[in-house]
Formats: sequence, C-alpha cells, structure tokens
Amino acid sequence: MRRKRFTDARTEVIAPSYMRILTFSTLYPNAARPGHGIFVETRLRHLLASGKVESKVVAPVPWFPSRNPRFGEYAASARTPREESRHGIDVVHPRYLAIPRIGMSLAPFLLAAGAYSTVRDALRSPEEILDAHYFYPDGVAAAIIGRALKVPVVITARGTDINLLPEYAIPRRMILWAASCAAAVVSVSAALKDALVRLGVDGGKISVLRNGVDTRMFHPVDRASRRARLGLSGTVLLMVGNLLALKGHEVVLRALCDFPDACLLIIGEGREEPNLKKLTGSLGLGERVRFLGAVPQEQLAEYYGAADALVLASSREGWPNVLLEAMACGTPVVSTRVGGTPEIVAAPEAGVLADERSPRGIGDALRRLLRSYPDRGLTRRYAERHSWAATTAGQLELFERIRSARTAGR
Repeated sequence: MRRKRFTDARTEVIAPSYMRILTFSTLYPNAARPGHGIFVETRLRHLLASGKVESKVVAPVPWFPSRNPRFGEYAASARTPREESRHGIDVVHPRYLAIPRIGMSLAPFLLAAGAYSTVRDALRSPEEILDAHYFYPDGVAAAIIGRALKVPVVITARGTDINLLPEYAIPRRMILWAASCAAAVVSVSAALKDALVRLGVDGGKISVLRNGVDTRMFHPVDRASRRARLGLSGTVLLMVGNLLALKGHEVVLRALCDFPDACLLIIGEGREEPNLKKLTGSLGLGERVRFLGAVPQEQLAEYYGAADALVLASSREGWPNVLLEAMACGTPVVSTRVGGTPEIVAAPEAGVLADERSPRGIGDALRRLLRSYPDRGLTRRYAERHSWAATTAGQLELFERIRSARTAGR
C-alpha cells in the first residue's frame, strides 16, 4: 500500500494512504428502518473489512413533516436521525423533497439538491470516489453532484432500476446520461449487464460484481430443535422479502393449495399485506400461513434453517440475496427464472428454477425439488463458493484503477 508522509510540530509520521470512498444511496439501513437496503450496507462492511478503504455514508431520506405511525414509510423517514453510526460506519441522512406519484422526472434533481451540501462537506480528498447505488434517482443525482464537485462517480445497478424504470422515456435518458458521466458502472449480475448494454450503456465500462453471502451470519442450525420451538411440522416453505406484487406472494399462496401437508412462513412487510391476508382467508389457508412481519437479519438463519425450501416467485430481480442466504443455511430454493437467478441456482444442490411464473409452475418446481431433495450439507457448500471475497477484490481493483487514472491525469 502506498504511504504518505505528514508532520506535526514534534515529529514526522508515516501513515498508510487508504483509498477513500463516499457511499451514496437512498437504499441504506437506518435506526427507523433497520432492514432498508441492507444489501448495500453489507457490501460496504465487507469492503471496509479489507482494511484498504475508508468510507462515510450519505444516505438521504425523503423529508416528511410527521412521525405519526399512521403515515407508514413516510413517518419512518421523519424518525430517521440526522446522523448515526452503524457498525462503526458514520452515516449522514440529509433530507430531500420527494413528490409522490408525480415526481418521477424531478426526483434526481430534488435528491441532488437536498444532498449536495452534505456530500460536498463529507468529501475530504481530491482522490475520493463517489460510490452510488441504484441508478435512478440515486445514480443520476450522484452524477449531477459529481460533475459539480469534479469527483469521479461509480454507479451500481441493482435490478428494478434497469429492468423497469427505463420503460419511461425521461428516466431512460437520465440513466444513459449518468452512465456516460460515470467513471465506471457496476452490475450485480451478468444478466443485468446485458440489460444495460441493450439499453445503450458502453459494455466496456461495466464490471459484474455479484453480491456474496455472509456465511458466518447465515449458517446451518439444529433443524429439529428450531422446528419444535417454532411449532412446525410437515413441509415448511418460506418466503422472505417485501410484500409487493412483483415478489409473487399471491402466486405461491395459490400453489400452496395443492400441498395440503405444507405450511408457508412469510417474512416481510409491505403494502400488499392486507390483500395477501384476505387472499389467504378466501383460499382456506388461514391455519397454514403465518405472516411474521419484519425479522432482524441476524435472526433469519433460524427460519431459513427450519424450512424445507425458500420460495421466490418474483417477476423481476437483479441478484436476490435471499437465495444465497437460504442456501448458506443448508436450505435449497425454488425460484422463477428472472434476472440473476439462473446464475445463482446453477446446480441441483442449489434448488430448482420454475418453468413459468404461475401457481402450476411453482408447484411443479417444488415437486421436483421434494422428489430429489439435495443433501443440505452440499447446499451449504454450494453457497460457500459465493463469498464476498471476490466482490471485495473486484471493488478494490476498480477503485484503485479509477484513482490511479485520476492521479495520472493531474
């Protein structure tokens, strides 16, 4: 590692020259929403554990005037502290104006305006890199700020930001502009890189750095004791994720009707919860479905380990971390064939991909899995091949390349 020399009034000190990045994203956990954007925080924590990078986080939240819980996510934004420290990482939460429904085209500009001064004040080195996550509006806002402050920007594409938002003309143009401004673009799967290239982004600018899995947090548990403690028997299916239509909870509930000896645990919160509970009742599944709400990440291994299969029936995905988390606990998966899922579920011990996103498709995939159920130890070993080490190494190489090019150009 290069070293720099500085002095004080008494002596000369030699200190390591760390790379400095400033992480920028609205998808980042906070005290009011500890599970929000956990995947961004997890990747950063593994990067910092290398000992070669220093970082501060700017994680803007929408401004809202009331903390009253009846306002849901908006009230959670109001409860977010202005500053906090998470796992030893300093996080600042500037406010920005968000206009529901009608503000899509304005969102990057409002986000940039609200975060600009915070980012400016947080930057401490001309070599610092602005590391943005999620292309729209976050990546576009980062590109606006980066141009104004003359700092290089890296933007990570994560899924819906590329698979859905470019269907709208203005976001598509802004995403392409931001990509052209960025020093580099990262995608979390090869499928997402292909989508970026089809959109018009220069493929030579894109690095595929897949999310890994924390095999210490997600690990096999004493399955029998966990099932007994949770009151579980028979075939146990598990879904983990926000309760949104695109996640396919309705599809899985309808598939459950053909598995009379199975139960379904649903972990997560979201606006579809009332509709899903109503559907559960109308299908006569009330005693076989448990809505568990949000569960802290450190407790998820207990549920993964107790389940026979994790089921994901999404219509869109980038790189769904829940698949690898389940596998790291020894639990195989059933998933739709979307986004990066074929790159994750790529061996029999990993699980089965459904041929179609329908109750029949999910049901058929689940039957195939249960007929040829893999050894759970092999499933765990498969997940161990997807550690964070390669992602961290890729980030370090990318950031060093950008820093070296910037230094050479001075």
